[in-house]
Amino acid sequence: MTLDPDDMTPVLNRLKRAQGQIGGVIRLIEEGRDCQDIVTQLAAVSRALNRAGFAVVSSGLRECLANPESDSTADRELMEKLFLTLA
Repeated sequence: MTLDPDDMTPVLNRLKRAQGQIGGVIRLIEEGRDCQDIVTQLAAVSRALNRAGFAVVSSGLRECLANPESDSTADRELMEKLFLTLA
């Protein structure tokens, strides 16, 4: 299944933000910062990645609903599997 590139723009923005956060986590570790600061930033990165993944799955589900004439059973099963991978 191919996703609409316009639907992926917010996902890309979220991933770029997460990429910056990962750089921040690396700097915190290199600077010997407090464990709480590091874990707080790691949690933020984790949430950002989860939200990006769920946004991809959501877009895929919308695509399945918008194009019911395609092999929707296989697509729905794939989207369910991907959703459960993230859950």
